[in-house]
Amino acid sequence: MDRWTEMKLFVQVAETGSLSRAAEALEVSNAAASRHLSALEERLGARLVERNTRRLYLTETGQQFLLRSKAILADLQDAEAAVNAAAINPTGQLRITASLSFAMHHIAPLLREYTQRYPNVSVHVEAANRYLDIIDNNIDVAIRTREVEPDSNITIRRLGETRRILAASPRYIAQHGKPGTLEDLCRHKLLIYTYANNPNELRFTRDGQTSVVNVRGLLESNDGQILRAAALDGMGILIQPTYILYDDIVAGRLVPVLDAWDLPRLTINLAYPSRKHLSAKVRSFIDFMAEYFARMDYERKWTARLDVG
Repeated sequence: MDRWTEMKLFVQVAETGSLSRAAEALEVSNAAASRHLSALEERLGARLVERNTRRLYLTETGQQFLLRSKAILADLQDAEAAVNAAAINPTGQLRITASLSFAMHHIAPLLREYTQRYPNVSVHVEAANRYLDIIDNNIDVAIRTREVEPDSNITIRRLGETRRILAASPRYIAQHGKPGTLEDLCRHKLLIYTYANNPNELRFTRDGQTSVVNVRGLLESNDGQILRAAALDGMGILIQPTYILYDDIVAGRLVPVLDAWDLPRLTINLAYPSRKHLSAKVRSFIDFMAEYFARMDYERKWTARLDVG
């Protein structure tokens, strides 16, 4: 029996005036309770309880130890209650990381709703186009576009899938025409995202056929929002996930190009340390994002054909 339980037993003995009732409260045998009380006194080198056949009472030392023990156990209960409350009720600072594009399009617009639902949670968003180490950077939840994590201690929850598409502004198409074949891309101005896998090699598939097109960019950037702004300004054709371009295409600000062909798709996941003993703030955000994705029907929208060109 550990010291905390010995202390609890002693307090129960003192408050009930009975070793048997104290043993019953802690669900141990009378013999075990007697042994543990004796072990406590032996460890302290002091007699805490006087016993005889008729009654049980505290010594003066026992009375002093009782006051300290009750205060210590009360502090322990308060500490456990605080941890338990944090596990049940979302509270504290939630640290999230995602690419700048995802943070702008699918985190920032939700922060009002999330913080209104969970007012005791404050949010820190770390926008980064490179994958930050979750543990080293004290991240609670990361939004990733990769299917696996190299660290087996990281748990992932799938949110959905998105196509990667080519798109250009109506102004660019009016000036330069719309490519009709993959070979036509070599004669167009391309806006290249440098953090993509093999950014200068586009691997297209259609009806079981695969074609690889090597491209050079008029503009290259490690941030999708720079490329999006350039595309909206008519500078060229960009290649980005649908989750970034969907609203622009629906609004007509951008037009899909060669949409009958598929580029490798991306899986959008939530990544977080360990599934066991999740804090309430982390669980609340994970469930909130899953609910949001389902409500908005994003996977269907982001994997659909947006044009037949």
